[in-house]
This record gives sequence, structure tokens and C-alpha cells, in this order.
Amino acid sequence: MMSAISLYALAAAVSFYLIYKAQIRLQLSRAKHASLRGHSNWSRRIARLIPFFSYDEAGFFACDGAPLPVVQQRRNALQQLQARTERQCAKTLDHCRSIQNNVSDVKFTSRYRVPFPFSEQLPECFRLGSMAEETRGSQLKDLDGNWRYDLSGSYGVNVFGYDFYKQCLEEGIEKTRALGPVLGIYHPLIAENVEAIRQISGLDEVSFHMSGTEAVMQAVRLARYHSGKTHLVRFCGAYHGWWDGVQPGIGNTRKARDVYTLADLSERSLRILESRNDIACVLINPLQAFHPNSDAPSDTALIASDRANGFDKREYTEWLHRLKAVCDQRGIVLIFDEVFAGFRLAYGGAQEFYGVHADMVTYGKTLGGGLPVGVLAGTHRLMARFKDDQPVNVSFARGTFNSHPYVMGAMSAFLNRIRQAEIQQQYRDSESLWNRRVAQFNHRLRSEKLPLQITNLHSILSVIYTQPSRYNWMFQFYLREAGLELSWTGTGRLIMSYSFSDAEFDDVIQRFVNAAHRMQEGGWWWQSPALTNKAIKRQFLVDMLTARFPALAGRIRGPLIASGRQKRTGRAPDQDQYSSKVG
Repeated sequence: MMSAISLYALAAAVSFYLIYKAQIRLQLSRAKHASLRGHSNWSRRIARLIPFFSYDEAGFFACDGAPLPVVQQRRNALQQLQARTERQCAKTLDHCRSIQNNVSDVKFTSRYRVPFPFSEQLPECFRLGSMAEETRGSQLKDLDGNWRYDLSGSYGVNVFGYDFYKQCLEEGIEKTRALGPVLGIYHPLIAENVEAIRQISGLDEVSFHMSGTEAVMQAVRLARYHSGKTHLVRFCGAYHGWWDGVQPGIGNTRKARDVYTLADLSERSLRILESRNDIACVLINPLQAFHPNSDAPSDTALIASDRANGFDKREYTEWLHRLKAVCDQRGIVLIFDEVFAGFRLAYGGAQEFYGVHADMVTYGKTLGGGLPVGVLAGTHRLMARFKDDQPVNVSFARGTFNSHPYVMGAMSAFLNRIRQAEIQQQYRDSESLWNRRVAQFNHRLRSEKLPLQITNLHSILSVIYTQPSRYNWMFQFYLREAGLELSWTGTGRLIMSYSFSDAEFDDVIQRFVNAAHRMQEGGWWWQSPALTNKAIKRQFLVDMLTARFPALAGRIRGPLIASGRQKRTGRAPDQDQYSSKVG
């Protein structure tokens, strides 16, 4: 029988162990960002609880408590904008309608262009996507012959302008035409491509994949394979592709818990890296410096005017240097995910831009010269897919279309062209050029007294709204009418190519200003003393709660409802209640 002393010692040991585990868990929790983005499990649970609800026609125009004259002003403005859009883009819209129920991506983007309570009342012509049949330089043409400046950037592909990539494609096909789509057998161009990527990345080996997501998947697998550790670290809000392994929050169906989402720019996160023994790698998306600890800005999340982003190069450079030192000390693989920003920030990518050398780097988008590609570069040790002394212990990764000859041809043309003196000079001038252009942009917005500001990381821009509003998401449709093509995420990210001349950029500013004045004339930026960002978000929370729990509708009152707005029923507020707020 165990003695009392032994029992006491066992209880003490168990208590000590439980306290130690609790402290470790608390330390990890404190290193996460305080928002739901930093707590993946809770974000998924709460996402399942948020109900869909839709404002009716009257509520669509008056959910901010606007008076009847402003409501009618908005109604007229939307009808006129719809009529102009249907007339100017008739053929394009017809083609988009023909695929909207048969292409799953189109169904998704059509639903998520604006905050979801407005989507059902939004005219169909604004929910549909775009189609184009021709490009030139910085512009593209839709099926109706409308030319627009491209601010979508083809998700980051278009760094140098469309003519540049069409030339890469033509050169690439010419180089590989004789071989055709032979797979598994390499075209000799692969050797010069690998050598160029090795020189640019400063790393030893290269593997080719079909997408940036695949390249990141391979980097993480190899880091785990060689370290013997289980977990990866990503930073709050960072995007590393759509696969569940690096998307642990909303959108993830994977149950394995082998991802730590930590706060960016955080001392506590560094302490986690210093203290834990299960971390195989850290993923860095250089674009995250533009919006640390926040998701990429999108108009579907424009509930109020509290979008905030901005770039502090000195701060983020210092952070990356400290992060690199900790990773080196702890044997953690530092992976730069340059799929989006690679070959935009500098010739040597984010490594050159920030002056930090990573252990592995992933590329994609523009490196394919216009064709789809993912590339991973790393050290000899990390890139090995087998162990010399364990012949059956391998990390297998092969893809049918990896190293496709046509991709190798277009990539060769791209890599040769960016080595030319003209492009190298563009790289040297680009950061200061785009900062100057954005300063000019903001000066014009201030002089026009518009409630807008532009922020940027290099040639990637974002629109900030400087006064409270529930209707900022409408601005994307005025911009499109003005001849500016945006991606489905709207004004959150404007991706501009190096091909924009100063004159073209001035034209973009003028079109932007014209669109903003039309937005103002439509009454969408109406103001009231009660209309604060805090009040707007509180109102939205009330709307969600009453949609989830209808019985509470008569008990919960948000500040805007208390002012007279009727949720969902859309009963127009009494004009007398707002007469003192009309400006």
C-alpha cells in the first residue's frame, strides 16, 4: 500500500504538472491576437452562429437612419447608376449571367461583393463579375468595348503591364513549340530558370508546382519532415493560400490542430517561439506588413468606416530581423511566402526589400510570365525529400503538370526580361515613385474635401474612409462606371502595375475623384451626429441578434433603431424625427 508520503509526493507532482501546463497554455493564449482572427476555433464556432438576414427595400436605403429626402436621393441614384450600367455593359452582363449559376467561383464572388444584409436588394448588374476580351498596357476592354484602367492586378500577376506578359507568352511558346506539352521529361530551359531563381533567392535548390498554394504546402511539409516537429506558426490575418493547413479559422474544415496563429509585431509571440519545442516553421507573407493582425481589406466587410491599414517599413523590417534571429537560435524554418508580392517589391523580392534572408521562399503569380506556377526555393538540407540512412522514409511530392514546357518557356522569357537595364532601373525607382504618387493622390482628395484617403505598400493601394458610413461599399460601383476595374474585393486592395505612366496615374486620380463626387451626390455619405462607427457596429450587432433570436426584436434597441429605423420591415423613419440632422 502506498504510504501517505508517497501519495503526497504524487499529488504534488501532478499539481505541479497541471500548473505548468496551464501556464504554458496561458502563455500561448496571450500570444494570440485579442480579436477573433487570433482565435481560430472560436472564430469558426461563432461563424456558424451568425444568421443570414437581409434588409428589405426600404431598410436597404435607410439602415443608417437617414431622413426621407436622403432615402429618396439614394433610391434615385441607384436606379440611375443601374440604368447606366445596364446600357453601357449590356453584352458583358449577358455573358456573365450565362455562367453565374454554373461556375462556383462566380456564385461565391457574386454573393460576397458587399456586406451580406445588402446583397439580396443590390441590383443584379452590380453582383455579377466582369468579362474582358482584350488588354493593352494598364487597361482592359470588356465585351462592350469599354476600356478601363486595371486596378485588379490579376491577383498580383500583373506587375509590369499586360503587353509585357503577352510578349513573355509569345517568346515562351516560340522557345518550346517543338516539344509541346511533354510531361515528366524536362525541357532544357529548366536549367537556366533554376539558376536564375537560385541567384535571385540566394538559396540552393528549386522545385516547381502548379500554384502558389501548392508551393506553400510543400514548404511546410518539408519543414516538418526535416525538423521532426509538428506545428507551424502563421501570424494573425495572414493569407498563405486556401488549403486548410494554413487557414485554421473561418473557411477551414480540417480538425487537426497543428497551427499556431500568433499576433504580428508582438513580444509575446517571440517568447512563444523561444520557449516551445514543437514549432517546425514560421510563415511570413510580406504583404501582411500592410495590415498587421487584420485580414486583407475587402468591401464585403465594410460595415462601418473603421478600415485601417498602413505600412511602416522601418517597424516591420526591425520585426523581421528579430524574428529571423529567434528562428535561427531555435532551429525553426523561416519561410517567406512571396507568392503574391514576389518580384513586385524588389528584384530580389521581400528578402531584398526588408534585408532579411529566409530559409525557404515560395513564389508564384508573376514568375510564370503569365502562366500559372508555384515555385519553392530552399537550402539543400531542407529541400531533400528523402533521408540517406532511411531509404523508405520519404516526403513525396510530385505533380503531373510541374515543370510544364510552356510554363518553363514563359518563365524563361520573364526572368530574362527583368534582368534588362530598363527593368532594373524601374526596380530602383519604384518604391519612391509609388510613395510620391500616393502622396499626390491624397493631396488631391484633401483639396476636393472628399472623405477618402489612400494608403499603400509600394504599388499596392487601399482606400480608407474617413467619416462614418454604412454605404462605403457602394463606391466600388461608381469607380467601375468611371473606368476603373477592381477585383471582386472592391476598394480594399488596388493593385497597380509598373506600366502606369504619370499621365495615366493622373487620369486614374481624376476618374477616382469624379466617382467620389457622384457617390456624394447620391447621398451615400450622408452624415448625422448619431452616426459614429461605434454606433454603426452596435446597430449591426443588434440586427444579427434579432435575426438570430426574433423574440428579442422588441426588447433590444440599438442607437439607430431608437432613432426610428425599423429593421427588416423597412418602414421609413418619420421625417420629423430627423429634421434636426439634415445637413
